[in-house]
Amino acid sequence: MRHACLLVAALLIPATSVLAQTTLTRDNGAPVGDNQSSQTAGANGPALLQDVQLIQKLQRFDRERIPERVVHARGTGVRGQFTASADLSALTRALLFTPGETTPVFVRFSSVVHGNHSPETLRDPRGFATKFYTREGNWDLVGNNFPTFFIRDAIKFPDMVHAFKPDPRTNLDDDARRFDFFSHVPEATRTLTQLYSNEGTPAGYRFMDGNGVHAYKLVNAAGDVHYVKFNWKSLQGTRNLDPTQVEAMQGRNYSHMTEDLVQAIKRGDHPRWDLYIQVLAPEQLASFDFDPLDATKIWPDVPEQKIGQMVLNQNVDNFFQETEQVAMAPSNLVPGIEPSEDRLLQGRVFSYADTQMYRIGANALQLPVNRPRVAISNGNQDGALDAGHSSSGVNYEPSRLQPRPQRTHARYSRLPLSGTTQQERIAREQNFRQAGELYRSYSRREQLDLVHSFGQSLAGADSDSKHIMLSFLYKADADYGTRVARVAGGDLARVKQLASQLQD
Repeated sequence: MRHACLLVAALLIPATSVLAQTTLTRDNGAPVGDNQSSQTAGANGPALLQDVQLIQKLQRFDRERIPERVVHARGTGVRGQFTASADLSALTRALLFTPGETTPVFVRFSSVVHGNHSPETLRDPRGFATKFYTREGNWDLVGNNFPTFFIRDAIKFPDMVHAFKPDPRTNLDDDARRFDFFSHVPEATRTLTQLYSNEGTPAGYRFMDGNGVHAYKLVNAAGDVHYVKFNWKSLQGTRNLDPTQVEAMQGRNYSHMTEDLVQAIKRGDHPRWDLYIQVLAPEQLASFDFDPLDATKIWPDVPEQKIGQMVLNQNVDNFFQETEQVAMAPSNLVPGIEPSEDRLLQGRVFSYADTQMYRIGANALQLPVNRPRVAISNGNQDGALDAGHSSSGVNYEPSRLQPRPQRTHARYSRLPLSGTTQQERIAREQNFRQAGELYRSYSRREQLDLVHSFGQSLAGADSDSKHIMLSFLYKADADYGTRVARVAGGDLARVKQLASQLQD
């Protein structure tokens, strides 16, 4: 009799519901009976609070957006793999640098200053952040397309971002505010030069190099330390848009960088980058006439070594679940890679992880895009959206009931210390020389675009800020400062007088 009832019930079920995955359900899995009309009290009455489908849809819609990133809001994410080609065991115990080792990666490209739906044609540095899902946890190399940054100390990061962002009174961009700030920050001269060059408007993410920007430490099995910079080299070459091309592009496509990357991967034209490192022994740091741990500096004349290649070959399945929820942070490190004493990096090690915890929650790293390949075993618990499954009563350490041994190879290296605590500027600043070298490396056409873009932006600054900025450029290169002063409407005599007071 029971089997007959089941057969009758089965015959009453519409044929389409046999494909259970196509059934419309609520978040609890219950099927939806009507998704077209709300429940009401009679034909003309008000909607009912008991209409779970109506309430749930509105609740979920209201909560579709997590807080937008303050910086790097506009992003594009793709997947791929990194294959190591060089034996770095003499430098580091990090397993991903074993020759032939293939590590899955997630890369998020982004603009920096502008909001989530801003045009990708806007002048901006571009984020180049790579999450390596290694055999010993996730390593995030969070960098930019520029090899240097605007500031050298993390205490100035909120001020710098505020200066770049729109005026809080009007929500309009204002170059005068930006240069009011940067006229006090001479170390930004090189990076500002790169920003106002055509490199500030790349033709596409595939056509950018990437840089870790900061110095990191590589530590080998013996505990020996070397300082290193990581640099990605695009095998597609680098291409940028000049001001005329930017205007034409924005008129027809405000997502040109994302579209180019997504379409290239769709058609099987998978972009590739070679990863290079520059290496310094600790004793070499003192041999430079600038501080090599200063994030506003490159390492000229330090040889580069190729250590592997990355190929990006898979677009995301869901933009929000992957690109928007990926939580990149320089604090995500693995044994053999450590932060250097770079003052900007030291602050980012805290601030990036903290902002992701604010944006996504305490359990952000449980999300699939952030979850490491290895099992997590610690006493961290609870919090909103804890999707883990723990059946142990031991949420502490040490314990004989459930030992969690520590691995000595994962200990941080030792750093000899001397002196006292202090709040002082770094000793070897050298704020202008590399900016001049960058300017002179551009072709005459590239210099013309740079001078025009920088000069037009600087023209709206207040007189003092304008002339101080022009003195920075003149100190970097007299031709550079003279030409920008002409476009910005500066007094060249005043510029020269101010520049004479500057020390390189």
